[in-house]
Amino acid sequence: MSKYLKRIGHLLFLCILFQTSLWGQTNSIGRKDIVSGEVWKDTDGNVINAHGGGILFNNGRYYWFGEHRPSSGFTTQVGVTCYSSADLRNWKYEGVALAVSGEAGSDVEKGCIIERPKVIYNQKTGKFVMWFHLELKGKGYGPSRAGVAVSDTPAGPYRFVRSGRVNPGIYPLNMTREERQLTWNPEAYEWWTPEWREAVDKGMFMKRDLEGGQMSRDMTLFVDDDGKAYHIYSSEENLTLHIAELADDYMSHTGKYIRIFPGGHNEAPALFKKDGTYWMIASGCTGWKPNEARLMTASSILGKWSQLSNPCVGEDAKNTFGGQSTYVLPLADGRYIFMADMWRPKSLLDSRYIWLPIRFDEKGIPFIEWVGRW
Repeated sequence: MSKYLKRIGHLLFLCILFQTSLWGQTNSIGRKDIVSGEVWKDTDGNVINAHGGGILFNNGRYYWFGEHRPSSGFTTQVGVTCYSSADLRNWKYEGVALAVSGEAGSDVEKGCIIERPKVIYNQKTGKFVMWFHLELKGKGYGPSRAGVAVSDTPAGPYRFVRSGRVNPGIYPLNMTREERQLTWNPEAYEWWTPEWREAVDKGMFMKRDLEGGQMSRDMTLFVDDDGKAYHIYSSEENLTLHIAELADDYMSHTGKYIRIFPGGHNEAPALFKKDGTYWMIASGCTGWKPNEARLMTASSILGKWSQLSNPCVGEDAKNTFGGQSTYVLPLADGRYIFMADMWRPKSLLDSRYIWLPIRFDEKGIPFIEWVGRW
């Protein structure tokens, strides 16, 4: 009898081990773990296509919005997709939250570029507001616009409202009077020389774009404890990050904004707050290739920011584990999840996802370590 029970126990152990291994390898429907770098499928068995995205938590359900990426090419052919989940592991496809337009000349015409969509909920208006980086069809990355759309329900559909540059004619709060009076000719400077770096630091490209508004590329959104919302985006030819306050309805900017780390060449910002301190994880600008993550912090969101060392630790930390930041998801229990994309430019549809827990050291500084399955 004892030998029989031992055999049964051994068989049960092997079954559990096999199932655990299967989850880690296939990421199949009904998976129980988060497995970064694998193919993720929705509850219908289709590959999840929601890149550069973010997550909204509403009424006990998570809504994941992201770029629908094609199997070849780089332009947007479908729009922004939405998936929902109660447990962050099993994702139901909700459909296309924001569809591209078939109308020629539309800002969101099929063939434009829509990147980094994020959605926040406005408690005052009861509306769900989406912001995203938009490039007009056939214009490359020259327009560098921020687009906004709105919906009455979390999964959409979202109605496109408008796009444009940010805060035209307005100087940042942290630009000195002397810097505002300077005049520049960007074409007279050779990039990356000491003179050019000084000019960038003092606002050469910000001043160039003052009248028409500031460039807005990789971006995220953040809602603070007081309900104020902020648009964080890479600007000034991807050289400088801006943090801009949104209006009470979250549909436009108030004109209050700051420049941080001018000339730092940061993109892919992901901002979160813990115990009254603001943290931001960002990426360097190396195209589709992964690079070393950057960590920034501040005690006031529109105050002075400082930069710390790479928050990633362990093997492959210098390449952010092969990914690039897109969002940090705060959970109700006080934990945080770092979200990133493993880009595969030969077929962006095959790009993978990295979700890792953020931990904090004895000084309260966040760090990220690779966890194969959790």
